[in-house]
Parts: sequence; C-alpha cells; structure tokens
Amino acid sequence: MEKIINKIEEIALKIDNLIKTGESGYSETSNQTGDIQLKLDIQSDEIIEEEFKDVDSIKAIISEEKEDILNLNEDGEYVVCYDPLDGSSIVDYNLSVGSIFGIYKGGLNGENIVASIYIVYGPRVEMVKTIKGSKPIHYRLVGDKFVEQGEITMEQKGKLNAPGSTQKNWYPYHKELIESLFQEGYRLRYSGGMVPDLHQILLKGGGLFSYPGTTDKPKGKLRDLFEVIPFALAYIEAGAEAIDDKGISLLELETEHPHDTSPCFFGSKYEIAKVREAYNGK
Repeated sequence: MEKIINKIEEIALKIDNLIKTGESGYSETSNQTGDIQLKLDIQSDEIIEEEFKDVDSIKAIISEEKEDILNLNEDGEYVVCYDPLDGSSIVDYNLSVGSIFGIYKGGLNGENIVASIYIVYGPRVEMVKTIKGSKPIHYRLVGDKFVEQGEITMEQKGKLNAPGSTQKNWYPYHKELIESLFQEGYRLRYSGGMVPDLHQILLKGGGLFSYPGTTDKPKGKLRDLFEVIPFALAYIEAGAEAIDDKGISLLELETEHPHDTSPCFFGSKYEIAKVREAYNGK
C-alpha cells in the first residue's frame, strides 16, 4: 500500500499545479450521476489514471467521473475508488477543493476499506491519511514534500455546523435538528466543498457535517465509495462517528453499484447522538 500512498502524493502535486494553471469552465459531457463535468474534473481524472497504471498492487480503479470499473493489474490486491476533484465547481471562486481516495481490499463496501486519503487544495495544500486501525495523520505540503503535522483526535462535542443539500427539500425533522444546533450556539461553516468542510471540522476537533436524504433525493447525493466511506474511516478512527439516516455506521454500508449514494452524517459523539434522536423512527 505504501506505493499507492506515495503515488497519491505525486498526484496531489500535479493536480495542485493543474488547478493553478489549467483551463477552467464546463465541458460538453456529464458523469455517471448526470453532473456536467468541468474540464478540471476530466483533466484531474486523466492524471490519476495515468499515474495509477504504474502501480502493480492496484487491481482496478473506479472514478466518480467514469461509469465503469477500469481494470489495471490482474494480480493486484487493491481497488482504489476516488473523486479526482471534489468541489471543482467552486474553483473559479478561489475556494478550497480536494481529492478523495478510498483504498479497498476485497469487496467494495465499508467493511473492506483499508485506508483513505484526502487532499485539500487551498491557501495551503494539506493531506490526511487514515490507515484502518490507526488515528488519521495530518500532513502539510512544504516545498514538494508532505510534512507530518500530527495525529487528529476529535472531541466529544464541537462548535461547527455544516448542513449540506437544498434546504427547501429538507424533511421537517432534519430542519428541526439543524436549527436546534444553531440555537445551541453552533457556527455555520459551509463552503459547498465536502473536503474543506469536513477537514475543518476534523482539525477544529468537532462539529457536524450533514448531507441528508431530501424530498428530491431520498438516498442523498454523496457517493459511497468515493466520498462517504473514505471520510467515515477518517472520522471513526479519529474518535468521532459517521452514520446514515438509520443510525447505522457508514462503515457498514453495502454497495450494489459503484455510484451508489447514501444520506450521511459525520460528527462528534454529541452531535451524532442528536442526529439519532431526530431521526429515530422516521
């Protein structure tokens, strides 16, 4: 797995340069879930595919930007699922974006994720690496090397509230949950980018990021293999929780299709307890 992690660090440098110098704007194509692809999405995906072809331990790769699994090495033991550039639509407004990687061994489900890595491209380029069974490790890019900043541990309760999706389509009990947190003094932190928002909550030590099922998207919008499960591993290993709308750990998700989605909640134990209470029996 070390070769995969080293390759992801190389990929991060190339995507960071692409963001700074590449052509922005929309392409004429859509991805599997119907989102119009940005040129940066496609170019980032091409960078990752090209780099992973050289790693013999990777059996196959699955990208948010591709419909099907791409087989690479018959004798490889890992499948890498990734979102090449999460939040790419906010690049033109100079907000932070990121890349997410989930490394799976065996079946494609929460139980079989063995590591996750995400990179934040912002004023600083940062990386968080989580190996199953260990605390997430925070790194910062210094020159052309990622330098370790220390382990990440979540507190029992936080202060930040990052509510995703379209509010007019929220179910009443979800709206009540979000409003109750604000009434307790939680601060709104929502940029429209999953990676920077979840990263901020992790580094701040607590809070809630939610992307619920809604009246128009009952199964949520975020993709299990590329986004939900990789971040669930980071949060759970940091001492927090990550659950779906039934209160089940996101690391227990079973996927039927590479582009399955799930309602998801990531947060400190206090906030997740409030989620369970709000959603109980709904």
